[in-house]
Amino acid sequence: MKTVDRRTILASSALALAGTATQSVSAEAQAGPKPLFPLPATTIPIVGASEVFPVRRIYCVGRNYAAHAIERGSDPTREPPFFFQKPTDAIQNVAVGSVADHPYPSLTKNYHHEVELVAALKSGGTNIPAEQALDHVYGYALGLDMTRRDLQNGMSAEKKPWEIGKSFDHAAVIGPIHPVAKIGHLTKSAISLSVNGTVRQDSNLDKMIWSVAEQIAKLSEAFELKAGDIIYSGTPENVGPVVKGDVLLCKLEGLPDMSIRIT
Repeated sequence: MKTVDRRTILASSALALAGTATQSVSAEAQAGPKPLFPLPATTIPIVGASEVFPVRRIYCVGRNYAAHAIERGSDPTREPPFFFQKPTDAIQNVAVGSVADHPYPSLTKNYHHEVELVAALKSGGTNIPAEQALDHVYGYALGLDMTRRDLQNGMSAEKKPWEIGKSFDHAAVIGPIHPVAKIGHLTKSAISLSVNGTVRQDSNLDKMIWSVAEQIAKLSEAFELKAGDIIYSGTPENVGPVVKGDVLLCKLEGLPDMSIRIT
């Protein structure tokens, strides 16, 4: 029987260990770099589905109802649509049938409500024709574009970006998404908001200056839209202030109500 000396055993062991290490390094290289820390995904519940809608970007349309444009000092007959964005993690989900606590934000003494229809996209592209734009809509939700109006007005007066007035924690309140396959496209629905039982905003989607289809078409001229994008489509007139303790009730014909309490 052939004997194996100690030197041969040690050499064989070293080779085996080196091979294992090489395989481990190779596997790690194939797996790619790891994030330094976990970053939670922002999602919105979908009515009647176990899946959730992942949010990529939040686009908002400014002054998209004629009366609100006049209210904000603009001429709706001449002004083209303009857009701004909110950070994705500004989303605050509100469950159907609940009254969600909504924290009054810092730095403001004039905090405003803006009720809106929200369109959620399942696909996108660039330079999308308006007549094909609704093919990209997965569903709709009821939303609130909450605004630190004094900060927005102050920045606007100084001709500075007014992101601080629109983009902050919990600034994008939203109900669950309702798929188009179940509810169709919303174009002529009554939309309203009341505070402590008193109606403040009361209009109809057909009064939008730019329809959802036109919004998508215009947006896609400036950005490549993609699945996961949501669009806050503008608010009717009579936006106004809220204070701690106020209860807001949002209504959109065809969707369940949405309610928050300012805390």
